[in-house]
Amino acid sequence: MVDSTGAPRVFVIDDDANVRAAIAGLLKSEGLGCQTFGTAHEFLQNPIVDGPSCLVLDMRLPGMNGLDVQRELAHAGVRIPIIFITGHGDIAMTVQAMKAGAVEFLTKPFRNQELLDAIQQALERDRTTRDQRAKNEELHTRYDSLTSREREVMTLVVAGLLNKQIAGELGTSETTVKNHRHQVMEKMGADSVADLVKMAYKLGIVTQK
Repeated sequence: MVDSTGAPRVFVIDDDANVRAAIAGLLKSEGLGCQTFGTAHEFLQNPIVDGPSCLVLDMRLPGMNGLDVQRELAHAGVRIPIIFITGHGDIAMTVQAMKAGAVEFLTKPFRNQELLDAIQQALERDRTTRDQRAKNEELHTRYDSLTSREREVMTLVVAGLLNKQIAGELGTSETTVKNHRHQVMEKMGADSVADLVKMAYKLGIVTQK
């Protein structure tokens, strides 16, 4: 289920064929891609789409219920935003689902616009999460490209040491430190020391006091 176009896709799990058809028709009318499943097992047997997506999940299903599916996905490291729908919701279920990160919990019958609003919120959350994850991966790739000495220099630079002080710490010349520092800034794509400090926080090289 890989969407090479990167278009958003909505997955629907509900054991009621009429509900599946109604939601699929609604999403199609809004220009959203949709794939439906009658059981959690059917959905879990498929690879998750590579692109912005969300899951509309009925709470009461044959076999695994909605909360079971939520736990299973979390355990597998699948970070897909979930919108729960149910005709038999209760406060305990709602609290448990929301605490585990659900976007919304809708009780049947719900208005079409309620579902569409929740789906748009879920898709936007997924886009933001994917974008942030991609930036973090790029940042780690840049850091991995540094030599061990360049990493030492970066750590001392973000700690506020001057080139002369860094040279003393590492037992090398100030000119060599300047060269390493230039390489660090270039490889990390940092325009200033302030940028480098922000990157260091994200990488966990330094921690905020």
